[in-house]
Amino acid sequence: MRSPARALLPEDRGSRLPFFVYGTLLPGEPNHALFLRGRTLHEVPGRLDGAVLYDGPGYPYAVDEPGGAVRGALVTAAPDRYGRLLAELDRLEEYAPGDPANLYERVARDVAREDGAAVRAWVYVAAPAVARGLRAGGRLIEGGDWRTR
Repeated sequence: MRSPARALLPEDRGSRLPFFVYGTLLPGEPNHALFLRGRTLHEVPGRLDGAVLYDGPGYPYAVDEPGGAVRGALVTAAPDRYGRLLAELDRLEEYAPGDPANLYERVARDVAREDGAAVRAWVYVAAPAVARGLRAGGRLIEGGDWRTR
């Protein structure tokens, strides 16, 4: 399953999509305890196809790459916590819509669950300038799993 970047469709705007996390927000990692613990309904393994994972300074970056796969978790936020959680994750990832200084971009992508079903989810991927730098000289995390780096 390939998940190319695309503009948000009307059904994505304002949607309460789950989040696909693949680094410090994973269960057992430090930001999970700070941002997600007690604020989610479900956390299940997932896979983002069409991307690879690079080791950044202290955290990873997913970068679009045909044939690659990033392993992580699909996280469904509790409905009463969604808006605040979305804002907090945007701040954590230093993402502001349309800001050319973003390190990450938040995009809607198809993510595969363990059973193979595709789920539309928010994913923070490397912003274009960051992705170019990582492709040119970053350290690829083989197998696309932050926990095995």
